[in-house]
Amino acid sequence: MLNKIFLTLFFCLLAGCATSPTGRSQLIYMSDSEMSQMGLQAFDQLKTQKPKSKNVRYINFVNCIAEAITQETGGDWEVVVFEDDSLNAFALPGNKIGVHTGLIKMVDNQDQLAAVIGHEVGHVLARHSNERMSQKTAVKLGVTAVSAAVGTPTSALGQLGMSALGLGAQYGIILPFSRTHESEADIIGLDLMAKAGFDPRQSVNLWQKMAQASKGQSPSEFMSTHPSHDTRIKELSEHIPKAMQYYQHAQSIGKIPHCSK
Repeated sequence: MLNKIFLTLFFCLLAGCATSPTGRSQLIYMSDSEMSQMGLQAFDQLKTQKPKSKNVRYINFVNCIAEAITQETGGDWEVVVFEDDSLNAFALPGNKIGVHTGLIKMVDNQDQLAAVIGHEVGHVLARHSNERMSQKTAVKLGVTAVSAAVGTPTSALGQLGMSALGLGAQYGIILPFSRTHESEADIIGLDLMAKAGFDPRQSVNLWQKMAQASKGQSPSEFMSTHPSHDTRIKELSEHIPKAMQYYQHAQSIGKIPHCSK
């Protein structure tokens, strides 16, 4: 019985195998059209809940950067600047981009904001939302399969064991994969911004500013869905020489964005 359950789970997982833009194996269940529809619904909901910025300079600044980056990806993208003081931006399946005014105020130049927008678009290109949903489904299937195989635990020790299994999945699978997503989006975004003509070296300056803004309040890397600022800066720095090649080529063929706030 146990072997049959795990064999079924194995083939279920295998059917969802895919590859990310960086060549990493992924678990993908949902169709892209389903994810796009979910992204559209979420974005529409956000537009009804959050006030849109009326600052024309900010809107033009963001649109200028987003247009340069999305020219590298293709497709039609909707971009909205939200009046929100938090240091945040996001991109959703279905080609939706949102940027908060707090982040615009913090960045020093177009290249720093391009690093964030490139990163968020990187999440969409790598289908990270789909992968996250698929991972959670797989973990739930795994826990359910084990529970079905061993029976419903009645003792305190048995219940503790099932609880530990769930906790182990959270910190052993879900969170590390989320950090992988963040690191992967960093690299995809770095290449995107460089190909669009933005200076990838400014990504390091951006995360140094983010680290200062957090004032050491971020959780430890083990307990976080994001890499630590130090880890992120180190990984970006290691990839910058390659990104600089894209940047120099972009500049040589006339891709020189002039976006100012």
